[in-house]
Amino acid sequence: MKVIQIKEIRGYDNKGVTLNGWVANKRSGKSLVFVTLRDGSGYIQAVFDQGVIGEEEFQKAESLTLESSVSVSGKIVKDERQIGGYEMQVIKLEIYQIAEEYPIAKKEHGVEFLIDNRHLWLRSKRQWAVMRVRNNIIYAIHRFFQDRGFTQMDAPIFTGNAVEGTSTLFETDYFGEPAYLSQSGQLYGEAMAMSLGKIYTFGPTFRAEKSKTRRHLTEFWMIEPEMAFCDNEKNMDLIEEFLQFVVTTAVEESKEELEILERDTTILKNINKTFPRVTYDEAVEILMGKKEVNGKTTLNTLHEDLETIEEDIRKNEQSIQENEERLKKSGVKKREQNQIQNSIEKLKAENKDLEEQKINIPQWIESAENFKYGSDFGGSDETVITRLFDTPIMVYNWPKEIKAFYMKRDEKNNGLVKGVDVLAPEGFGEIVGGGERETDLEFLKEQINIHKLPMKAFEWYLDLRRYGSVPHSGFGLGLERLVGWICKLPHLRESIPFPRMYGRLFP
Repeated sequence: MKVIQIKEIRGYDNKGVTLNGWVANKRSGKSLVFVTLRDGSGYIQAVFDQGVIGEEEFQKAESLTLESSVSVSGKIVKDERQIGGYEMQVIKLEIYQIAEEYPIAKKEHGVEFLIDNRHLWLRSKRQWAVMRVRNNIIYAIHRFFQDRGFTQMDAPIFTGNAVEGTSTLFETDYFGEPAYLSQSGQLYGEAMAMSLGKIYTFGPTFRAEKSKTRRHLTEFWMIEPEMAFCDNEKNMDLIEEFLQFVVTTAVEESKEELEILERDTTILKNINKTFPRVTYDEAVEILMGKKEVNGKTTLNTLHEDLETIEEDIRKNEQSIQENEERLKKSGVKKREQNQIQNSIEKLKAENKDLEEQKINIPQWIESAENFKYGSDFGGSDETVITRLFDTPIMVYNWPKEIKAFYMKRDEKNNGLVKGVDVLAPEGFGEIVGGGERETDLEFLKEQINIHKLPMKAFEWYLDLRRYGSVPHSGFGLGLERLVGWICKLPHLRESIPFPRMYGRLFP
């Protein structure tokens, strides 16, 4: 029989095929064994009928353990009740290996246990779905830039100088002299744009921040386009077009995976609305509750959110109590008991998240009310600002003190620079940072000295202003933050195959 992947079964209705994969789940009846098979491309139920396959093959099926590797042959039959709308009626089973007792069971596991076993956790249906969405996003990013005449280039990972200061650099020995793991490919991107006009880099970057928030990784992937003859207005136009294309493509091409993740895509489908563009000054007023958006202020909205959360917690607690009473009744079948217990666990998990929000919101309100103008926005500030929007928003024209030395000064206000941050809604915060680059050679020299950076290390960068300097702009997108928002993940550790975070180097 022809060997195919599970994703191809729609073309083989009522035909015999062979599938290779792993046992994701198994349950047995009197003369039937039902196996959920996964092969990396999808899932399908394989049915072993003792009357069809015989006693010997049936005993082999009974011996299968979770994550055993197998090859099954049989007929593909349409069944809308099953995963993917089809199942396989098996006639032959070959076993590659009977797996040892699998450490990740159906019961709830703590986050540390799952991260310690990340090499196995990746096999779970949820993590499979996240990685598939990640892949679709990556492919969409390449399509976007390639279709618009950009050339993909590669920036070095070892660098001799910092991009945004030295406080968050990983230093290493490079044949007797200090080198650093790249924070960004942007400076090199500027050089490449002066050669090829429009380029983008796509590679790993590193930040040595000792932070354990849900938004931080020490190793992550950045997409960084750079465009010659481009000011910040054109840059913002491109960012908007880019995010609209990538998010729309991901939603359309990852429907099955987003359903597995139980992701409500309503807000993602708003991506094709025009992104609000607000200055830093306006964003501060919104944050502090001094400026209304569509008749609402952040502080009033947060107080309303708090009341809603308290009511949701109360309703969930009542449902938990009712379900626990149902479990105590006699005559409840095992399958129904499992369904009730799963419902209880889900409600408890939801309440745990709600309790965290109940604690956070008063802190966010206090932080917003006491925000100091000229400061950068923290994670909670970004969450508060975006609470009034159902699309990403662009915050531009930032105080120069909180942005990188290479940012272009605003001609109308020397205290501001032409930078832009894009903040995603639903509390996900900054996903894009960029801006127009400074072209004044003497000003850049002055900034390098002010930031106490080694002038010699930046001479090559200054050459870009000596030989054919032009207005140019670009931005950086954190891939994991975009994956996190699209999948609505509680922590970025789920958005990358093997996360590297403060305190986490293995597996």
